[in-house]
Amino acid sequence: MPDLGSYAAEVTAAYIGSIVLLLAIVGLSWRRYARVRAALDEVEKNG
Repeated sequence: MPDLGSYAAEVTAAYIGSIVLLLAIVGLSWRRYARVRAALDEVEKNG
């Protein structure tokens, strides 16, 4: 890891924040996919 000097805490916090936001977006997208998939399966089943 490069020497970040006095900005190490800020840069690390930015990386962690970015990773958390990306994981949240992926999780919410996956949850919506599962809901929509279940609704489509129900429509196909019932006609």
